[in-house]
Amino acid sequence: MRVVIAEDTVLLREGLAGLLEDAGHEIVGRAGDAETLLALVGEHAPELAVVDVRMPPGYDDEGTRAAAEIRRSHPDTAVLVLSQHIETRHIVDLVTAGGGFGYLLKDRVLDVDDFLDAARRVSEGGSALDPQVVATLIEAPKRQSALDELTPRELEVLALMAEGRTNRGIARRLWLTEKTVETHVRTILMKLGLQAGDDEEHRRVLAVLAYLQVQG
Repeated sequence: MRVVIAEDTVLLREGLAGLLEDAGHEIVGRAGDAETLLALVGEHAPELAVVDVRMPPGYDDEGTRAAAEIRRSHPDTAVLVLSQHIETRHIVDLVTAGGGFGYLLKDRVLDVDDFLDAARRVSEGGSALDPQVVATLIEAPKRQSALDELTPRELEVLALMAEGRTNRGIARRLWLTEKTVETHVRTILMKLGLQAGDDEEHRRVLAVLAYLQVQG
């Protein structure tokens, strides 16, 4: 996998590069600001861009704006946002635009293998969303009514679906059988008025969040 990393903190940027290189991936570009990030993606067309949210010059939402531009102009480049903050201004649009997007919180990435697995999953067109990001998206007051019919267990399953986890992964996390999880997923989609369709995990995530966006 060919990767561009955009992170203004040099130590963190080089640390991420080292982790990815040790896992056998190629770092084709390093950026400390959004403008350089976009230039590197245009030059190298990487499979994955790892992007911080707040970067120079304004330290506001430069990263998510750059991520949106990458998804528009370079749809073959997946984006993994890695941030200390939840920036919602562009995230729903990014998630619902198609696969190949993830959003992880730096202080909640506690396992290197989990991070590498999320990077791989996103680069292959899947999704990887931190549960706190999911909660921010689905618990906004205007969207909450769409979830009123779901049971607490179904809400747990929905959150894990939105992380991009497979039915098997959800079953392991919640100590349920895979068949039970499949039943929960069918019920969730039915209650939300969504057809199951393709069983790919990221498509289920996109369908659920697209619905919630419409409800908002």
